[in-house]
Amino acid sequence: MDELTHFNDQNRAKMVDVTDKKITSRFAVATGKIKMHPETLNRIHEGKIKKGDVLAVAQIAGIMAAKQTSSLIPMCHLIPLTGVDIHFEDDNDTTITVTTKVKTKHVTGVEIEAILAAQTALLTIYDMCKAIDRGMLITDVHLVEKDGGKSGHFTY
Repeated sequence: MDELTHFNDQNRAKMVDVTDKKITSRFAVATGKIKMHPETLNRIHEGKIKKGDVLAVAQIAGIMAAKQTSSLIPMCHLIPLTGVDIHFEDDNDTTITVTTKVKTKHVTGVEIEAILAAQTALLTIYDMCKAIDRGMLITDVHLVEKDGGKSGHFTY
């Protein structure tokens, strides 16, 4: 197992120094699910949620979250993103799956940006539908794939 890199010689938190790392193309894909009552999903499909177009708002929220990751997660570097894409699929019954893909050409990866985008899109769906379904369940949020940099390719 690799050594933890976010601690200095006094065992205190530090932001990892990436000064000498090579710029490479990098991407990360993350996913997660939100489970709800069938009627809630029907109302999303029919555009009958009072707060508006649930998936359109969730998509923008996810993109915004990816762009703000370093402001929310203390040890994340500010990374210039070259692309953020978010897709939604559902099972026409109770579950919406969100998949995010984040890209950069930089010295460090975008895994946290992809996971945060997925989680934020799911939280936005919850927020927009909570008036009719407080029992929604967000599950299975995780990194699916990443590539680029020294650690290379990873697939869940």
